[in-house]
Amino acid sequence: MPDSVRNGMGNVLITGGASGIGAAIARRFRKEGYRVAVLDNNPAALDDIAAELSGILTLHADISSPAEVEAAFAALDRAWQGPDVVFNNAGISIRCPFLDIAADDWDKVMAVNLRGVFLVAQQAARRMVRAGAGLIVNIGSVSGMVGMPSYASYNASKAGVIELTRTLALELAPTVRVNAICPGYVLTPMQEAEYTPPMLAECEGKVPLRRLGRPDEIAALGVYLASPEAGFITGQSLVIDGGETAGGLASA
Repeated sequence: MPDSVRNGMGNVLITGGASGIGAAIARRFRKEGYRVAVLDNNPAALDDIAAELSGILTLHADISSPAEVEAAFAALDRAWQGPDVVFNNAGISIRCPFLDIAADDWDKVMAVNLRGVFLVAQQAARRMVRAGAGLIVNIGSVSGMVGMPSYASYNASKAGVIELTRTLALELAPTVRVNAICPGYVLTPMQEAEYTPPMLAECEGKVPLRRLGRPDEIAALGVYLASPEAGFITGQSLVIDGGETAGGLASA
């Protein structure tokens, strides 16, 4: 990792960074003294996060578009000469029983959650390899490790992110470290949009710690992965789920 990152002055790019977990990551890295760039497809949310965190760089792009991702990284090059750390956080989900999933909805989820992660990681990795160091953190999910009804497209996309993470870690070593953070239930705007209060309460009851995770807890793990103390961690999917996936049927 470059000395600038070790000293808390590295350049960090967060996709989907204008809300939820991404915004929490942006806040934490800004607090730690890093230069922060937020890439998002929501102009209003970008305006809000820019007003909250003065001095950050905002980039508007659809990460499923190769041209828009390339243009965003070109803008980042002009501003900073590339990122030291990239958080591939942008993602969507469409709650729907498997038998009713429309092909267009399946493609939409895959385009953002897997194609977008690939496109951003590729642009980032090319720059990091040239620079001689870097870190990519992909935001996966425990849904990519265990089945979850009504989320076939989301689950499949996150399983793909986990496997992509492993492969990139092998191909890009020893220059670039690549890891995934796999949250369980975390209270975010996306979660609140898809779950009613009774459903959220039911989710809390399934978690051994009896609560949902907080976005700032995911951000804290992200800061650790960017630190020198995590320098020997690559190719891993770090679960942060309050114990949700610790057991199986036998533990119910």
